[in-house]
Amino acid sequence: MKSLLIKYKSVIKFILTFLLVYAVLSVIYKLYLQYSDGSKFYPDYVTHLVSLQSESILNSFGYPTQVLPHPGEPSMKIILNGEFIGRIIEGCNSISVIILFLSFIVVFSGNLKTTFFYILLGSVLIYVVNLLRIVVLTLGLYHYPKYGDLLHTVIFPGIIYGMVFLLWIFWVNRFSKLNKTNA
Repeated sequence: MKSLLIKYKSVIKFILTFLLVYAVLSVIYKLYLQYSDGSKFYPDYVTHLVSLQSESILNSFGYPTQVLPHPGEPSMKIILNGEFIGRIIEGCNSISVIILFLSFIVVFSGNLKTTFFYILLGSVLIYVVNLLRIVVLTLGLYHYPKYGDLLHTVIFPGIIYGMVFLLWIFWVNRFSKLNKTNA
């Protein structure tokens, strides 16, 4: 057993570090959600902000859009040209994807400054791509409602998670300590 632990020390360290960082950030996020009462920013600040920014982008593209609090659930309704198109829930705000991204980068951290800026820029990129995802998905649901399920469950998750995967690969190959020890 001891020889297996020694042999797979780096794999075990990776898994435990990843799980620890992911668990800590997820608990912090869960506490944030738990204590967001929605009285000022419904359903929570980040989801509310994403909703307003999506509305603004759609309006700037010439699509009259409103986002309104959903009366029956913690989400924001998207109304485009007076038609209810969909809703933005907490899972649409990109925070859980950013937590996943950040956890992986921390496991393969490089120097502190590079790691910090990569996490910052990667998180901003994920956030912006997520906003564009919501906008394009809204337009897709409006113009091609029969493809809504395909767009929402296959294409757009593939794009966002594919981008995160590429950011991870770039990080490991360019900046991580792992790359420097194997060079």
